[in-house]
Amino acid sequence: MQLIAIGESIKNLDKITNYEILIKYPEFEWKKAMAMRDIISHHYFDLNPEIVFDVCKNEIPKLSKLLDAIIANIENFKS
Repeated sequence: MQLIAIGESIKNLDKITNYEILIKYPEFEWKKAMAMRDIISHHYFDLNPEIVFDVCKNEIPKLSKLLDAIIANIENFKS
């Protein structure tokens, strides 16, 4: 469920920023994260648990660090 929430939040962030923020951070595969949300939500019988585990173990920590950097950049821009 958390992966669904993350994917949905990424979609919403992209939309409310007029699709201008995420393209500035190409080091993360944003479209794949959004697609994973759709697969988990709508095609859950097609899930590969090894891929889900790999994403949780390897990609979520990268995403967390990147989001911290994005937040810091936005706060610095406001100042």
